Amino acid sequence: MPLIFPGMDPYLENPAIFPGIHGPMVTYLRDQIAPRIRPRYAASVGERVYVESASRWQDHAIIPDVWVRHTKGRSDQDGGVAVAELPEVDEPIVLEAQDLEIRQPYIEILDRESNMRVVTVIELISPSNKYAGPGRDSYVTKQREVLHSDTHLVEIDLLRRGPHVVAISESSTVGRYDYDYLVCVHRAHTTRFEVYPRSIRQKLPCIRIPLAGNDPDVRLDIRAALEQAYDAGSYEQRIDYAQPCQPPLADDVQAWVNQLVERRNEARQAEASTPARNEHGQVV
Repeated sequence: MPLIFPGMDPYLENPAIFPGIHGPMVTYLRDQIAPRIRPRYAASVGERVYVESASRWQDHAIIPDVWVRHTKGRSDQDGGVAVAELPEVDEPIVLEAQDLEIRQPYIEILDRESNMRVVTVIELISPSNKYAGPGRDSYVTKQREVLHSDTHLVEIDLLRRGPHVVAISESSTVGRYDYDYLVCVHRAHTTRFEVYPRSIRQKLPCIRIPLAGNDPDVRLDIRAALEQAYDAGSYEQRIDYAQPCQPPLADDVQAWVNQLVERRNEARQAEASTPARNEHGQVV
């Protein structure tokens, strides 16, 4: 079954789940744009790389898109299960991870008529972009570079938790709009921002992606890309919607979520009880 929420599925924001959907969604956003901008433009997935201390990920519930986990082994003297020695196996050198190389994908729209100049950058915000540390530092540095260049910047923040990070100032949106998610578009050489604030009960927006010169904008359907990533990752089967959402929701919103889940379960039961029929309408 498809997403039961009109917009973002808040269960996908769980720090243990979001990293797995971030990369695929970036790819589906790119795939959606690519055929709409040909032949002049090409859409490409780039990577921002930064180094993070391994200890930080052990101490914080912020999970990067790619990470390394090192687990110390236990001997049978420590109360663990004794493991039979394998014949002819070389002993490894065991190294404790000190620094992790984190890679985060984003989208670039390239202009083939201008030596593949980057016309537009599209960012899907991840948890590490929002919290103090190398991830946020790297993101903000890139953000400033784009804002002071000839490149348009599109930022998609589908995370309720965490400090404000998109380019529009926090004072321009917080308190003025009731929203959980925010999309921000900055067109190069202007001081204007196009924002799409959305609450958890609202449908995610279809937005305009700017290109070079007088070329018309192209349409980007954020929810369509989310649905593709949700389906491809089998998240309906992987998420336990009977449990409270993490990060937590307000009581009234959690009650609304529970109603949506109950309706989905009722639809499943009705579908399961309906007999299958062949092309002639006969029960099979």
